[in-house]
Amino acid sequence: MPDKKRYLVLMRRAPYGSSLARASVDLALAMGAFEQDFDLLFTGDGVLQLIPDQASENIGQKNIGRALSSLPLVDIEEVYVESAALARHGLTAADLVLPAIALDDTAVKALLNDCDHLVSC
Repeated sequence: MPDKKRYLVLMRRAPYGSSLARASVDLALAMGAFEQDFDLLFTGDGVLQLIPDQASENIGQKNIGRALSSLPLVDIEEVYVESAALARHGLTAADLVLPAIALDDTAVKALLNDCDHLVSC
């Protein structure tokens, strides 16, 4: 039997202002529901999706953090976050709604190179 392919879902959009961040979260949930092996990498403004207790109802949108917190239920493999993006937004890995492994630029490039398929919205 051939080896399973490894997917990396790149989360790079801010949580609100467009539907792209929500589409990425929905994609990750669907992949998990179909037992695909995948990791998540939050980069750039995508790290803002991981801030807990977002008051999105004030702008009439569903809270993306609640959807993200359900990812462990679908056996996500690993959650990674770009450490430079965390620093740029004044965050640390301890501040996030999901446990995440912070990666420097070299580790991010290695992760991107090691995946079989890269999916990004």
